[in-house]
Amino acid sequence: MNRELAEIIKNSTFTVAAGRFVYIKAASLPTGGGHFMVTQDQDEITVVTQEDNLSQVDFIEKNKDFYKLIALNVSVPFYCVGFLEAISEGISAAGLNILIISTYSKDYIMVKDDCWFQARKVLLKLGFQEQ
Repeated sequence: MNRELAEIIKNSTFTVAAGRFVYIKAASLPTGGGHFMVTQDQDEITVVTQEDNLSQVDFIEKNKDFYKLIALNVSVPFYCVGFLEAISEGISAAGLNILIISTYSKDYIMVKDDCWFQARKVLLKLGFQEQ
């Protein structure tokens, strides 16, 4: 990892969200709020929500696994070449899989619920500070 990227990571933080999250392929856009993410493309509607919100979604299919949501508070959003690569490589080297979601001001990773502590260790080892 280059110095600039290491410095950006050192000045970035992460937060592990409470609860367990699930990926759902929905039959329609949910009417209730409180979901982490709702996205619609030409093929499907995807909802990422906490386990407690499942009854609010008319879903076609639910991923069998539950996930932990980790927010990455990037010190230099948009212009950090290699940021997600460094995280992906670190998580992969630990034998874990991640799902990545980017919003305007943050990146998020999701790891299987039973693996989140290992992912936390990787982030700390990379230089992130936990909030």
